[in-house]
Amino acid sequence: MRSLLAVAEHGAITDAAQAMGLSQPALSRRIQQLEEALGAELLERSARGVALTDMGRLAQREAVVLVERYERLQRSVREHMSLDTGSVRIGGGATAVSYLVPPAIATFQRRHPEIVFHLREAGSREVEQSVADERLELGIVTLPTTSPELIAEPLTDDRIVLVGARGHALSGRRRVGIEALRGQGLVGFEGGSAIRQLIDAALRDAGVEMNVVMELRSIAAILQMVATTRSLAFISELGVPARDRRIAPIAVRGLRIVRKLAIIRKRGRPLSPAAAAFAQTLAQAASDRS
Repeated sequence: MRSLLAVAEHGAITDAAQAMGLSQPALSRRIQQLEEALGAELLERSARGVALTDMGRLAQREAVVLVERYERLQRSVREHMSLDTGSVRIGGGATAVSYLVPPAIATFQRRHPEIVFHLREAGSREVEQSVADERLELGIVTLPTTSPELIAEPLTDDRIVLVGARGHALSGRRRVGIEALRGQGLVGFEGGSAIRQLIDAALRDAGVEMNVVMELRSIAAILQMVATTRSLAFISELGVPARDRRIAPIAVRGLRIVRKLAIIRKRGRPLSPAAAAFAQTLAQAASDRS
């Protein structure tokens, strides 16, 4: 098609071939192949040169559009491969979205400022389904995963700790026994979430039952509720506010809750260059933190 456009512009195969850096027979063969593919003569040849037939003029109009689209595709692929443009679709739970992903994005965008991020907060099982359905390229979830469609690579260990309002009866102690939690009011994560299941299992194994007074998804909402209602909550150690004087961690003897976080992708589906590069940045950031 580029050859046809060159012939139409120069009005002669010899001049068009020279402009394209081809021999005259090579350019003639290209035109012949295009005519064979379309099943129509595109050029009329005479002693004065060549001219487009009616079908040739039709092909010329379409060739202008198709060549421009193809060149745009080439530019787009080059930009994506060089990380000059592109996007990353990633999801994770409250801890990942609030504390793990933002610093990694900041580091990544200093090197690749044109990459756009689409970040979704959801529970681990919901994130797994979104990655399997290819609505997300990457996910950060609590291990173990439940789908054989996914590849999971360990990211970091996340310690779950107890926090309470500074005025709470337990917050003034240096360390409390596990039995002191029995019957205490607890602001919990949503029922059925991976982190909630982990916490419930740890308390059950310890023989302690707490009184869940409400269920929330956001760590920020949980901390606000702890501060205002004087309840307790289990959250990621990453989420314990260093400068919020209303909240204090509470050390509990005989209770250790740790979950393993992993980054997941769909098996058999190559990541985009941007997503693959960000996954490496995220893994490095998690390694540096630990």
